[in-house]
Amino acid sequence: MNDLEMYREQLALCDDKIIDALVERNSIIEKIMAYKEEYGMPILQPHQEEKQKRRLEEKLKENKYKEEIFDVFGCILCNSKRIQARKLFDYNIVLIGFMGAGKSTISDYLSTMFDMDIVEMDQVIAEREEMSIPDIFATYGEEYFRDLETNLLIEMQSHKNAVISCGGGAALRERNVAEMKKNGRVVLLTATPETIFERVKDSNDRPVLNGRKNVKGISELMEQRREKYEAAADIVINTDDKTVLQICEELVQHLQELEE
Repeated sequence: MNDLEMYREQLALCDDKIIDALVERNSIIEKIMAYKEEYGMPILQPHQEEKQKRRLEEKLKENKYKEEIFDVFGCILCNSKRIQARKLFDYNIVLIGFMGAGKSTISDYLSTMFDMDIVEMDQVIAEREEMSIPDIFATYGEEYFRDLETNLLIEMQSHKNAVISCGGGAALRERNVAEMKKNGRVVLLTATPETIFERVKDSNDRPVLNGRKNVKGISELMEQRREKYEAAADIVINTDDKTVLQICEELVQHLQELEE
């Protein structure tokens, strides 16, 4: 055996060790998840992720392969999050609620913590139509837009482990709600009219608020929609005066309780 063949043999042995270590690591991730569930511990622990990163940085401080190893560990961390998501959510999480209730913020955080795909319905529709949402409303009308929402919700039934953030009016159509529930759990996010106003007052892409972008107008529209929102929801979470972490912890806990 020449030196090149010897090095290739050594490389193959290293690969075998890496594979064995990853299998063991993924198994430990599942054990940690089971332990948290058994003892009612919070699933989301961002401080632990930061602790792991600091430990890795310290260990690789002077290592010449630091950048490459960090890249590999980034992939390992993402895969660990996917394992957690698959164990927790064998379905899509569908976020509904009035504009400004926090759907985009919560979907972003869930995606970060579980490496889940995000589907921002308004954004997807706008990109496919090559028009802004206000322009779609003005050009084709609301019914056309609602049909686009329905078709996208049907399309998403072939997905799992996705966070679907719906536009404020999506849950007002019964057909849409029926399609959401075929492969999803529907989470209603709520907030007071005052909170909603503070979150949307500087936005110009909310066509249904034209002429009533004030607390009174928002309150009236929220009340008009409240019954349909609540009827569509599997769980309801108020977002007032809570951190994103607190909201997501509550969301995950309630989803787990639904499956028990």
